Amino acid sequence: MKIRNKVVPAVYILLEQNGKILLGRRCNTGYQDGNYQVPAGHVEEGELPTEAVIRETKEEVDVDLSLNDLELVHVGYRSKHDPSGDRLDLFFKAKKWNREVKNMEPHKCDDLQWFSFNKLPENMTFHVREAIRCIQRGIFYNEIGVDVLKEKGLYML
Repeated sequence: MKIRNKVVPAVYILLEQNGKILLGRRCNTGYQDGNYQVPAGHVEEGELPTEAVIRETKEEVDVDLSLNDLELVHVGYRSKHDPSGDRLDLFFKAKKWNREVKNMEPHKCDDLQWFSFNKLPENMTFHVREAIRCIQRGIFYNEIGVDVLKEKGLYML
């Protein structure tokens, strides 16, 4: 009998204004600390991805979004991410939002700022940088296999 693959869904929100994207620098999380990425989180049991991205956006940057504010702009798949399973990364763009962003999790994010798309920081989580590159080129889907994860030092098994 074959063992079914376990896949953990994660959601990401792209907040853009004036040609810039909001990125936060991770800290004290045990994963990619010191690297920037967009606000993100895991889909909890019984939760839909759109519900998760709305919740995570509120929890991390105090921005209220509704389903109508969201557009799915990219899907990424990462093989053998860690012992919990592969990752299915769903990237949403906020078409509009209601207020200024605020760092609501300073214990997990020690810097929150807007970056120009053509001047993204060098220290970014690899898969988010790749997703942004794909989005800019109109590529809706990408995969990151074990070989690339090992090459980048991101293989955790």
